[in-house]
Amino acid sequence: MPSAFDATNPPFDRLTSQEVETLRAALDIAYFRPGETVIAQNAAANALFVIIKGTIEERDGNDLLALLGPKDSFDSRALVHGKSGHAFVAREETLCYIAPKNLTLGLIQSNPRFASFFYREISQKLDELVRDEEERRYGSLMRARVAELFLHPPTFIDASDTIEAAGHLMREIDSNALFVRDGERIGIITGMNLSKAVVLRRLAIETPVRALAHFDVVTLRPDDFVSSALVLMTKRNKRRVAVHDGERYVGILEDIDLLGFLAGSAQVVAGRIDRASSKDDLMIAARETAAQVRTLRRQGVKVEVIGEVVSDLNGHLFSRLFEMVAPAEIRTSGCLIVMGSEGRGEQTVRTDQDNGLILAGPVDQAALDAFRSDFSGALAEFGFPPCPGNVMVRNPVWSKPLSDYLSDFRRWVTLPDDMAHINVAIFYDARAVAGDAQLLATAKANLIDLIRGEQAYLAHFARAVDAFATPIGLFNKLVTSEGKGDALDLKKGGIFPIVHGTRSLAIEHSLMETATDKRIARLREIGVLQPDFARELSETLRFLLTLRLDGQLAASGGISGTLVRPSLLSSMERDLLRDAFQVVKQFRGIIRHHFNLGMF
Repeated sequence: MPSAFDATNPPFDRLTSQEVETLRAALDIAYFRPGETVIAQNAAANALFVIIKGTIEERDGNDLLALLGPKDSFDSRALVHGKSGHAFVAREETLCYIAPKNLTLGLIQSNPRFASFFYREISQKLDELVRDEEERRYGSLMRARVAELFLHPPTFIDASDTIEAAGHLMREIDSNALFVRDGERIGIITGMNLSKAVVLRRLAIETPVRALAHFDVVTLRPDDFVSSALVLMTKRNKRRVAVHDGERYVGILEDIDLLGFLAGSAQVVAGRIDRASSKDDLMIAARETAAQVRTLRRQGVKVEVIGEVVSDLNGHLFSRLFEMVAPAEIRTSGCLIVMGSEGRGEQTVRTDQDNGLILAGPVDQAALDAFRSDFSGALAEFGFPPCPGNVMVRNPVWSKPLSDYLSDFRRWVTLPDDMAHINVAIFYDARAVAGDAQLLATAKANLIDLIRGEQAYLAHFARAVDAFATPIGLFNKLVTSEGKGDALDLKKGGIFPIVHGTRSLAIEHSLMETATDKRIARLREIGVLQPDFARELSETLRFLLTLRLDGQLAASGGISGTLVRPSLLSSMERDLLRDAFQVVKQFRGIIRHHFNLGMF
């Protein structure tokens, strides 16, 4: 029995444990010489083949359609329909698992999820993949580490300090618990301890906290599982535990933060932003916002929802910071905007700043300069690095009166160059997050009016859809770059063409939606995109964004996560990536034809 058979490889991961054992017991292994036909075209198949080692060519007559490698399976269609539409030929010495026909057909008939893998379109396959991930992720949530949770900073007070001093310190650090140092002993004191001591026990506020502290401190390590924290808190009836890395205390974990992590605490973060009274408070909230991405992904939330939640929280953060640092004149006569992926609601893992300011009219120059510096500087402190293209509030080009923007629009459209096209794309994706949103609405309406009917301009604008090659080559093979470690770029090869192609169609039809998926939906509604293709385009974008997000979460600091190595993907993910890039190629063809890009 081939015990090495990988039952986690799709679609076999959809089988029950009993079905897997039945399959393993029936498997055989076959060897094929180079050039040997495994399944002839228009011939019946007596088994389902899963490649262990080597390469199989999928052929239609003399045409080579695809190259199949390890973990790829073939040919379910021959089993179900009685004959294969294509031939399968060994390109080199190849080993395959052989799953008998009758057994495979029996599994297809008895297990709908297993069967669905073989028959669905790409959009339906992607839905199946998402549902499978959701089932896995709910379990992985409890296997997260304590270090991934929000921890209150380890602040110490001496046992001889007073109740009053402890209360003031808790307020300063915005925490409800302190470590108490009493010689070699370490304890914890909480705000509730202080309240009960003064209100119920009538103790004077000059009383040392030594008498109130609990020295039976329960500890966890940063690499302990979240499930361990939940069990420990329940078993010991503790609302908070100390986190110790073996050398020092690194924080305090409270039950509300643990439960917020398990349940999803975006609303808790939003509340903290609303209650923030200083930039330091906002810095803590910014860190919690970044942590939400990993939490939501663990919970199986769809990538477009994660983008929307994170964008809303970031918008909330930017708005609160705007209220704190902008003088009254700018708050009442300005509109703070975010652009790029942040504006489209597609930024998940934090990247650089893309923001600007539209003013109703001139304001005091000294106040404006101070605001530019304070706002961009604070965001940098919060972990939002400066934009390499300097599309930021601190840049006067992106923080000025509406009339100046309108002048720029006329120049960008009448005398366009590559930078002008980039600026139009950036601004068209803008979203208001604070101040007078009507200023942005007016600006966008003017920009759209300038472009309306300008087909030559629109064609030049849409040309960027061909800026990067789609990484799919002959025989449906994924094309990687050796200089990038045999990886391919999801953003350049797939995400950008969809985003920009959709943006080009949207601006041509004067659409006001900013999110790419919403633009696709509107283009479908008005008949620009066919319903079936619009659905596949949306699912393709979702799949590519999900792969990028997973790469970003797995990457170390400073890595974009847009590069993916096909060799590290599952067989199903590689198949879907090939299908996704074919959809991208088809969409680029639609854009070329629609805007007549062949004239360039």
